Amino acid sequence: MYTKNELLFPTYLIPLVRDMRGAEWQDLIDRIAPLPEAHEEKLAFLLMMVRLNGCMECETDSYRAMRGCGLCVAQTLRRYKGPDRDLLRVYKQALEDIRRYLARHRPSIEKVA
Repeated sequence: MYTKNELLFPTYLIPLVRDMRGAEWQDLIDRIAPLPEAHEEKLAFLLMMVRLNGCMECETDSYRAMRGCGLCVAQTLRRYKGPDRDLLRVYKQALEDIRRYLARHRPSIEKVA
């Protein structure tokens, strides 16, 4: 009945969204896809996608969740009317947010690891 639902945007979808936008988007995907999962640039991309897709408001029994993350992200990127340049600005803001968070919390994160 239900598809395999993720709680937040999954990293395995990153290469699959490469061709959904233009050249600038493709360059971003080509750069971040091979990075390790904990790399700040990949984390920033995930944060951007969580924000764009509305993952935090997604309920496991909603129509959107039942369709799965892949269809949700495809719809989000198709509906995004701004140019790739705007998406890259959103990505850069997410990267700044990740870097700011890590700068404040890195010592406590490293203690746990």
